[in-house]
Amino acid sequence: MDSKNLYIIYFDGICNYCNSVVQFIIRRDKSKKFKFAALQSSYGQLFLKKNNLNSTDFDTIIYQEEDKIYIKSEAALRIAWSLCGGWKYFYYLIYLPKFIRNGIYDLIANNRYRIFGKRESCMLPSEDERARFLE
Repeated sequence: MDSKNLYIIYFDGICNYCNSVVQFIIRRDKSKKFKFAALQSSYGQLFLKKNNLNSTDFDTIIYQEEDKIYIKSEAALRIAWSLCGGWKYFYYLIYLPKFIRNGIYDLIANNRYRIFGKRESCMLPSEDERARFLE
C-alpha cells in the first residue's frame, strides 16, 4: 500500500472500549478517510514489526498519517481533528504538556479491560464497514 493518502488507525481489537471508539470514529468520519487495523491482526503485526514497535503490548492507539506515526494522546487528538462536528476542538488539548496528556491516556489504557472488559476475539465489521478494515 502506498504511504500517500494513508490514514490508518491501529487499535486493540479485543478491547471493548477500543472497539467502541472505532465505531464512534466510523460514525463521525463522513468522508471515510480512515482505515482500521487491529494491532493483533496480521496487517497490524507487520506494521508494528516494520516500525520497531512492541508487537505484544496493545495498550495504545496508533495513527498512521501518510508516512508519519503518532501514538497515545497525540494520535487521539489528531484523529479528533478530522472528525465531523465539534470533536475537532479537542485537538487544542495538544498544547497541554505531553506528560499530562499521556498520563491521562495511560490511566485509561491501563484500566480499560477492568472497566470496559474485553472480547475473546477481534470484532467483525459489518458488511458496510468491511472495506475500511485492513487484514
